[in-house]
Amino acid sequence: MDDALLAYDAGRVDALAGHRDAERARHPRTGADYRMGFLDARIEIFRMLSSARRILEGND
Repeated sequence: MDDALLAYDAGRVDALAGHRDAERARHPRTGADYRMGFLDARIEIFRMLSSARRILEGND
């Protein structure tokens, strides 16, 4: 369980930093957790940028 949480967190950190570790993503045991963390962070970034865009355009 700890390995899965660490992989998930590493995926989030990498996504927020703007790069993906292909080796970690392919890891047979924790790769799926890494990819899920990466995807969750990318969705979070998309929503943040979308909100900022709406605010700047005045379509709040």
